[in-house]
Amino acid sequence: MSKITAAITAVGSYVPEDVLSNKMLESMVETNDEWITTRTGIKERRILKDPTKGTSYLGIQAAKNLIEKKNLDPAEIDLVLFATATPDMPVASTAVYTATQIGAVNAFAYDLQAACSSFLYGMSTAAAYIESGKYKKVLLIGADKMSSIIDYTDRATCIIFGDGGGAVLFEPNTEGYGLQDEYLRSDGVGREFLKIEAGGSIMPASQKTIDERLHYVHQDGKTVFKFAVSNMADVSAKIMERNQLTSNDVNWLIAHQANKRIIDATAKRMEIEQEKVLINIERYGNTTSATLPLLLADFEKQFKKGDNLVFASFGGGFTWGSIYLKWAYNS
Repeated sequence: MSKITAAITAVGSYVPEDVLSNKMLESMVETNDEWITTRTGIKERRILKDPTKGTSYLGIQAAKNLIEKKNLDPAEIDLVLFATATPDMPVASTAVYTATQIGAVNAFAYDLQAACSSFLYGMSTAAAYIESGKYKKVLLIGADKMSSIIDYTDRATCIIFGDGGGAVLFEPNTEGYGLQDEYLRSDGVGREFLKIEAGGSIMPASQKTIDERLHYVHQDGKTVFKFAVSNMADVSAKIMERNQLTSNDVNWLIAHQANKRIIDATAKRMEIEQEKVLINIERYGNTTSATLPLLLADFEKQFKKGDNLVFASFGGGFTWGSIYLKWAYNS
């Protein structure tokens, strides 16, 4: 019997209509378009302004987009994984609610949280279910409503993040396409450098935590940047070495869209030509769990069956990793 690999067979995406441009941020905090663009590569980001809608809405829309494109019966989905750092609420799973809303009535569902590496880790998780032979269709969603946890008086963070959602479908493949290898890492030393201090079990919500604005993302930008540049490039180079891939063998670099300088450093370490490096950070900013699937959706038509894709991500915690995947279809 041929070995079962987990192949991506469909992608979907959704971004909100409302745009927050660098020019608009100039009137909100002490910054300017040139400063933001030079340091991050970001020109604008999308914001889900409706206060009644949470991250599940972004994920549901992305999943519906995939279902429509694939002409998929959602009742055939076995599992829904929802990668997110901004669940709708504590305890009640965003994935479970999403599965019900999209009609995945026969699926079980749960959330995955590894900050900006959530979707990458989710790819590994989805693939393991497929490779077990017990599951035929696993829907992996990555979405975040980052605007819900960003302090728009803090120029260190408000210039970076945006809202969005993406989805991919994993199915079994016996022709050698799909996920080939993974190299996933984590280090708890990073906990202090990128975090939301309040709202968890250590520091529950109180009037004091609200007054001190401790429910928003805070980061030590220089430390995070240093770790991200070093580690994202390192795992990407290692996965190439382990699979005997040269820069000529790699068709596309699918890197987490946190900062263009980090992406450029990773590509340089891999010796990947710029035309193989997929970028959409200028339009969306850092959408956390949605960056990788949004890249797949935006550039899907450029991928050819058999293309070698190297994914790379880095997130708070710290979490980081790289995945090598062979693309399974022509659009």
